[in-house]
Amino acid sequence: MKHFSTKLLAWYELHKRSLPWRQTKDPYVVWLSEIILQQTRVEQGLPYFERFLKDFPTIDDLAQASEDAILKRWQGLGYYSRARNLHKAAKQLSEQYKGNFPSTYKELLKLPGVGPYTARAIASICFDEVCAVVDGNVYRVLARHFNNFNPINKSKGIKAFQVLAQSLIDPNSPGTYNQAIMEFGALHCTPKNPDCTTCPLSSCCLAFADGRVAELPFKVKAKHIKKRYFHYLIPTDQNNNTLLSKRGQKDIWQGLYEFPLIEAQKMLSVDALKVHNDSPEWAKSAHWTKFQDEVVIHKLSHQALHTYFYVLENVDEALPISWSSVPDYAVPRLIERFLDKFIL
Repeated sequence: MKHFSTKLLAWYELHKRSLPWRQTKDPYVVWLSEIILQQTRVEQGLPYFERFLKDFPTIDDLAQASEDAILKRWQGLGYYSRARNLHKAAKQLSEQYKGNFPSTYKELLKLPGVGPYTARAIASICFDEVCAVVDGNVYRVLARHFNNFNPINKSKGIKAFQVLAQSLIDPNSPGTYNQAIMEFGALHCTPKNPDCTTCPLSSCCLAFADGRVAELPFKVKAKHIKKRYFHYLIPTDQNNNTLLSKRGQKDIWQGLYEFPLIEAQKMLSVDALKVHNDSPEWAKSAHWTKFQDEVVIHKLSHQALHTYFYVLENVDEALPISWSSVPDYAVPRLIERFLDKFIL
């Protein structure tokens, strides 16, 4: 199988993108990029990476920052547990490792938010450990090349692909090989309409020969999407102040801020909202205006949030947060999009 890695490395040398985390073996830089790019495209993640590196140039800087500051800089990337674990890991590295990274896969796995993929990426790229990464791009390349229909979202398939990936890695340049196969999946062996006619691996790609490229990689059907019904109340008092609160644990958006929320089993009318058990007293006498005509549907991995925003003017109670300071708070993307349109 040596021809596989040889062709990949040759392709990578010619076609790789010039990205800042590829210019160094500094594990802090590589780790930061890997965490940001989980569930995130390079084009979207790059500005966040640059901002984080500018604001927190060292592990100690990141460790000493407040969680609110980190979540604010993460705002818009989603999957906020990544940001919280980034902070926890920075603290652990600062306190237990004196600001240095452990150099082995097994030790890296002990860091919060660092799973098998991230640990293998750091260990191979920064410390030349021969351990193959498997991410979405790698699954796609390997599934198609070997016409492998093991489900990539089941433990059996995950284990099978990890074994296959490990058998193919170039032991002389594991970090470069790992970046090459991921880059190949991102740029050439794409999810839709891959250019198989110019592919350097097409002559030995079994799915291409079998006409099954579009069917791979294979996933078992995802579980049911849960519907939730959100009604946000956007209050304003006579001093042009409003109200935000921090979301707690054991739900989406932990640690982020939001406006007062009434969640129900279905979308409710204004009259029903006013008498709802979660409706605050100040809402009953305020002037209500529905901000949008149609329900906003915000999709998460296994949830769909059906949402209305209601602007409540002339609230007869002093509210604690000035509108001018609202942009300083870390909010979910759903709230951020509302704020982008709402001009008080």
